[in-house]
Amino acid sequence: MQARKTPRVSTVADLLDAGRRRLRTSHAIDHWRAAIAAEDAADLLGLVLGITADELDPDATVPARAEVRFHQYVERRAAGEPVALIRGAVDFAGLTLLVRPGVFVPRGSSELLARSAVAALRRRRTARVAVDVACGAGPVTCAVARAVPGAEVWGLDIDPAAVRLARANARRNHLANARFRVSDLLAGLPRRLRGGVAVLTIHPPYVARGEMRGLPAEIREFEPRHTLTDGSDDGLGLVRLLTGETSEWLRPDGALLVEVAPYLSRSVQGVMRRSGLHVTVLSEPGGITRVVSGVWRG
Repeated sequence: MQARKTPRVSTVADLLDAGRRRLRTSHAIDHWRAAIAAEDAADLLGLVLGITADELDPDATVPARAEVRFHQYVERRAAGEPVALIRGAVDFAGLTLLVRPGVFVPRGSSELLARSAVAALRRRRTARVAVDVACGAGPVTCAVARAVPGAEVWGLDIDPAAVRLARANARRNHLANARFRVSDLLAGLPRRLRGGVAVLTIHPPYVARGEMRGLPAEIREFEPRHTLTDGSDDGLGLVRLLTGETSEWLRPDGALLVEVAPYLSRSVQGVMRRSGLHVTVLSEPGGITRVVSGVWRG
């Protein structure tokens, strides 16, 4: 009688290698760094096993059911679905935020915007009011509210689904000083805040209308169109509208902070200067400009 073959048991290293190789073949993923496929595979395997990617033991064996789920997650990622949507949550500035299809997924690059807003608020002893426009799931609003608990922090978004999710994230992180409203730019902000806002922040939808088709599938097909482009030819339509309202809402020496792609920095600076703002740029380590600051002198 022929002996039965024992089913082969996969190790963590086996699955990481298989996942990396599968993801590297995906044309839906923007492989702007060589390590992205490996990092995504590790994140997904950690999710399946209930641990972090850093805790993975290459020699550990993986239960068959977990292996099946891992391969399912890898196929979803290979189709372009962001890891954050597969996980259902993302870490941002020390907070765990829920994410949902139909609402823009927070990016780690926006932590500089949040830190810059916190620094601007902390320079003030009184009247600490911050407003985040196009707040999405609320990452910047929540991060600022947590770092400056004495501040009044508002998140505004034109999309009711985004506002509902942002409120859920504030409740999840016990942030009573974070408030949210459905609003077209600043239209929904309480009138009492006119001339009293210390810092305005926005991560605008800055993709030019004609550049939408060139976006990777993981962005184009999984992020709402209105969170990517305002429909303008240069991607700065919303920035121009908001900048035009700063003199009405900012207090003297209040700041408008705009997160943009580095290639748009000079254009955003020009828009701000034409509105009478005193402009500086804020950069990530390595000198990459991600935030443009415009101060209203009053």
